Amino acid sequence: MIELQFQEAGLGDDAIDYVEAWELQRQVHAQVTAGDRPGTVLLLEHPPVFTAGKRTTPDERPADPGTAAVIDVDRGGKITFHGPGQLVGYPIVRLPDHVKVVDYVRRVEEALIAVCADFGVTTARVPGRSGVWLRADARGPERKIAAIGIRVSRGVTMHGFALNCDVDLGWYDRFVPCGIADAGVTSLSQELGRDVPVTEVLPSVRRHLAELLAWQPYDATPDYEPRPEPGRGPRIPVLTPGA
Repeated sequence: MIELQFQEAGLGDDAIDYVEAWELQRQVHAQVTAGDRPGTVLLLEHPPVFTAGKRTTPDERPADPGTAAVIDVDRGGKITFHGPGQLVGYPIVRLPDHVKVVDYVRRVEEALIAVCADFGVTTARVPGRSGVWLRADARGPERKIAAIGIRVSRGVTMHGFALNCDVDLGWYDRFVPCGIADAGVTSLSQELGRDVPVTEVLPSVRRHLAELLAWQPYDATPDYEPRPEPGRGPRIPVLTPGA
């Protein structure tokens, strides 16, 4: 079994500032790259913040971000929101030679699909749109419950995922999440009609990430119907610089 560490870097009242967490990511990334530390998943919450990936266009930025900062970051993808009640995970792991970047993203998505299933919420991937989604139904349109955006540098991953547990969904009214205007956003609490705090979700997230990031074969959940981003073909929000 490949060793994988989990580190709770700031939850609840100890939610960690995004820039501080970004610096922590860089430190851990350098240690994993040098072979001085095993692969590590940072699990945390952030105070309210908007982060703009490399493909964010000016019109997609929130006109009124409220009390939240808007920070440009070095991951792929577009703009998203982080805040209390959202479990953010930053897996900082070396990709084995047989695991390509797309496979890595799919493994993280699969882990989050399994987490949602543990709570009785059925989700899957939507080809052309990263993250984890619910089908359109009587409760609402097709809607995203977890977002993913990563960077790979020197074969080691950074950034990661955000799973909406009991986050205030009102923040998403201030912008178009991930630049996709024809779908909604949801949370475990919204879908289940009860409060689902981050602490309740942590054990499931640890278990499924440990399984999927052991790099063994797995049975993928069948996809929903493809939904390419408006004006684009299928794309995964990944930035893979040569350095």
